[in-house]
Amino acid sequence: MYLIHRLLLIMCLTGVLVACQQDQTDSQDQLGSNAVDDAPIAPAADSSKAAEVTAGLNDLYAEYNQALLKLNPVLATFRGVPDYNDRWANSIGNDYRTLNRQLQQSFLEQVQAVGAGAHATGVLSGQDRLSYAIFIHDRNNALRGMDFPGHLMPINQFRNPTNFYAQLGAGKNAQPFNSEQDYRNFIARTNEFATYIEQAIVNMRVGMQQNLVQPRVLMERVLPQLEAHMLENIEDSLFYQPLLNMPDSIPEQNRQALITDYSHMIGNVLIPSITRLHHFIENEYLDAARDTAGMTGLPNGAEWYAHLVATSTSTDLTAEQIHQIGLSEVARIQHGMRGVIQQVGFDGELPEFFEFTANDPQFIFSSREALLDAFLGLREPVDSAADQLFSIQPQADFEIRAVEAYRERSASSGSYQRPPPDGSRPGIFYANTYDLTARPSWTVTALYLHEAVPGHHFQLALQQELQGLPDFRLFGGTTAYTEGWGLYAESLGKEMGVYQDPYQYYGSLAAELWRAIRLVVDTGLHHKGWSRQQVLDYMYANAPVAEARAVSEAERFMAIPSQALAYKIGQLKIQELRSKAEQTLGGRFDIKAFHSEVLTSGSLPLSILEDKIDRWIAAQ
Repeated sequence: MYLIHRLLLIMCLTGVLVACQQDQTDSQDQLGSNAVDDAPIAPAADSSKAAEVTAGLNDLYAEYNQALLKLNPVLATFRGVPDYNDRWANSIGNDYRTLNRQLQQSFLEQVQAVGAGAHATGVLSGQDRLSYAIFIHDRNNALRGMDFPGHLMPINQFRNPTNFYAQLGAGKNAQPFNSEQDYRNFIARTNEFATYIEQAIVNMRVGMQQNLVQPRVLMERVLPQLEAHMLENIEDSLFYQPLLNMPDSIPEQNRQALITDYSHMIGNVLIPSITRLHHFIENEYLDAARDTAGMTGLPNGAEWYAHLVATSTSTDLTAEQIHQIGLSEVARIQHGMRGVIQQVGFDGELPEFFEFTANDPQFIFSSREALLDAFLGLREPVDSAADQLFSIQPQADFEIRAVEAYRERSASSGSYQRPPPDGSRPGIFYANTYDLTARPSWTVTALYLHEAVPGHHFQLALQQELQGLPDFRLFGGTTAYTEGWGLYAESLGKEMGVYQDPYQYYGSLAAELWRAIRLVVDTGLHHKGWSRQQVLDYMYANAPVAEARAVSEAERFMAIPSQALAYKIGQLKIQELRSKAEQTLGGRFDIKAFHSEVLTSGSLPLSILEDKIDRWIAAQ
């Protein structure tokens, strides 16, 4: 899972995501030159008019980017823009929400005024055509989302701003700690973060009055996450780590005053703010939280969920259609699993095989380190095998880390955080090593393919390295494309020769089955009114899953409705487009060229991706 998905956890902000300017290479030249969208689609179009319109649009895109970064300072930090490192947006406050709506509406109207006619008549072509279509799609979607009161339910166990802030403030993430000013920036940012926490409490009280509250079980999970930061000794806090690693470049005469001020921030601002949030949730919010699990328990929940479905999938599929697709995919994948049962000579049916693969000691890692070593051991063979299917690869590297202890109980099995645009660190593949019984060895290869190579690391790092695109495309993304690519990458293991062990192939089927089950249970929760227990029962009956993972995943679906739909819907669309290209082109089909075409425009709404691939097929 891409770390969330637009930085997985930039809580309630507009979506991050990220540019890395590198020297040009042959592969990067290929990114621009081979894409069919670089060729005009309207030969008779006036080239001077196209240049004029494109220049005007690019100016507007740049203005939008600057306004967006000013409004979303943490977004700027993750993009490597240091101007706002001392700020934290109160993104759930009324003033911010008004400014954000004005920003989205104003630039939607300005861009349409410049580009609508040119787009309709074919004056815009190639990447310019895509940029216009994506910008309009995204602004309309953002404005539609503002009609729903998510700001009144700003916290759950999966999107907990204190968890994100701990990642930011521990000194090993995007927030820089290289100078005295960097430390003072974080002190100032923390003061604004404390304001955000107070706003969250205010908003949740309003939500309590309007029956817009989180499920109780989710908020019970939040309490230990907060307690992890409520420490009497501030030197035990993750937030103290930057003081332990203060660079020698900070003059000695300034160090003690800085340590004093920074320690005061932790002990007198940050920890008390987190403590107040904890006490509010424990003493007030839990009693008002709801017993229902899905959005059917919320006012206007059906319409809200329909919007989220459209956003996550970038399609016009209904929740009911997706539910039926999920049921069909579950049946198909389980049929493939029965083939594995025959191959390994297991004596039993699918439920017994699930039990065997979930609990037999041969599949359980002996230690957390052994699990991480298994991922590390895949780097050379998988990276080498990727050359068979890809002519382009990112310049940026990545590293593998364990999920931090304070969030591992609620985190997914794996996630990816793209590298910063300045190249100061590689991308990060986070592997969850909590509860090894829930991480059987046969899950490793598929998860590596999804999060690292050729999955999120390929797609997201390559996107950052594309040249000549506006920032909203370099840093933006569509969940169905990003997560669909990750799941599609898992399916390439057979062609890459890395599923020769039948149990690793079974692991890929199990991972795909899990995504198909997500279609069933997410729509079950939020469209059909299923309970948490109904979701768990369906999981246990249809997939090899340990209790810890089943509970974590079920509660994730409750916390972020519709996001889980993106994986399978996106994968199915990419596979559909590949099949169309193979059938149309026959012997002229080139898998490396197809993958380049899918990857060389960054993350696209699925409808726009389909148009792009159709034009590419026609141009061959």
